Amino acid sequence: MNRRPRLRIEGSSASPEEAAAVIAAVEQFLRDTLPPAAPPDPAPDPWLRAARLEAVGLAPDARSPW
Repeated sequence: MNRRPRLRIEGSSASPEEAAAVIAAVEQFLRDTLPPAAPPDPAPDPWLRAARLEAVGLAPDARSPW
């Protein structure tokens, strides 16, 4: 999924070069101010996984998203 906003200038008297420079500056600002990426989820605790499976009535060796 591309969450990057599509930027454009409307109703401006700026030249195409000036508009491109403004858009480039805004894109650079957005890149520079992004929050840090979240660390990957650690592997689930095997005891927690077994408890979740047991809670819904599945065998501990069943495939599940946990």
